[in-house]
Amino acid sequence: MMDIQIQPATEADVALILRLIKALAEYERLGHEVVATEAMIRESFFGPAPHAKAVIARIGGDAVGFAIWFSTYSTFLSKPGIYLEDLFVLPDWRGKGVGGALLRHLARIALERGCGRIEWSVLNWNETAVRFYRNIGATAMDEWTVYRLTGDAITRVADRDA
Repeated sequence: MMDIQIQPATEADVALILRLIKALAEYERLGHEVVATEAMIRESFFGPAPHAKAVIARIGGDAVGFAIWFSTYSTFLSKPGIYLEDLFVLPDWRGKGVGGALLRHLARIALERGCGRIEWSVLNWNETAVRFYRNIGATAMDEWTVYRLTGDAITRVADRDA
């Protein structure tokens, strides 16, 4: 078993976080969509009103993966929750327990905060991830469809007259 260290990201990790985001985007065939910059990440994670948190997985001091999440809320449970935005392990380190260590770390945070759930999305074609999530007891929410507003669509909705 490898000695996997999971540590909260610090401002010194901004460039690393961006590199991992870009590696994840390439893996997901979405590299062309990354517009994030170090300045944006610094503000999002470490600015006066942080929007997200990150942890870095390291083996022997080398960064091998990360998880990014933010707080949510369940009205039905009347409890906070965690939305796992990204969990990514570099290809050479997959299958060595890094993903599981990142999820265990996040589950411990959820328990400490009294969260009622941890949720995330996975690309349908990513069969390896789907199998991994099913093996840990995660349930697909097949009856729900994710919708998204971006860019001009947000502006159009915001500008609509009541």
